[in-house]
Amino acid sequence: MIIVGLTGGIGSGKTTVGKLFQTLGVPVYNSDQQAKELMQNSKHLIKKIKSLLGEESYVDKRLNRSFIAQKVFRDKELLHKLNAIVHPAVREDFLLWVSNQKHAYVIQETALLFENKAEKLYDKIILVTAPEEIRVERVLLRDKNTREAILARIHNQLSDSVKIPKADFIIENIKLEETKEKVESLNRSLLEYS
Repeated sequence: MIIVGLTGGIGSGKTTVGKLFQTLGVPVYNSDQQAKELMQNSKHLIKKIKSLLGEESYVDKRLNRSFIAQKVFRDKELLHKLNAIVHPAVREDFLLWVSNQKHAYVIQETALLFENKAEKLYDKIILVTAPEEIRVERVLLRDKNTREAILARIHNQLSDSVKIPKADFIIENIKLEETKEKVESLNRSLLEYS
């Protein structure tokens, strides 16, 4: 079994691409969703997060996302410490998940693959790209955010020009029908490779 990393900047459509692979029967692990799940339910993680960020990190036993976001996105050192707690837990959960899969290959969807210098953890890497304006429009439709906040997040991530040479496959995600065709073609290639 080969392990494929699926990444792309905010608004590029990596989750859409992940779902397209799932419709073809490919197991896809969504790291962001699983991180939230673990932060909400893992007693071990809850204890560490409260120790780092304070009791206000949880309200009525629910993860207080807005409080955490306000604290860590203003303090890179605190964000780094939080990631040092959460990322290993997600990695451990992912490897356990992989051990239960039977497909020729699996995909881990992860936003900050290159930013976290995690390339060596994957046999192949798929990068999803889209023009910046399309990305901004998608995120505006999806989230309650300002254009300025979205652009700040985009510019906080590595640019596609840095990521493209490091990826094995590029899917430019502009029109859904074309993206579906690219995913189907890539699926055939990955099945041959594995």
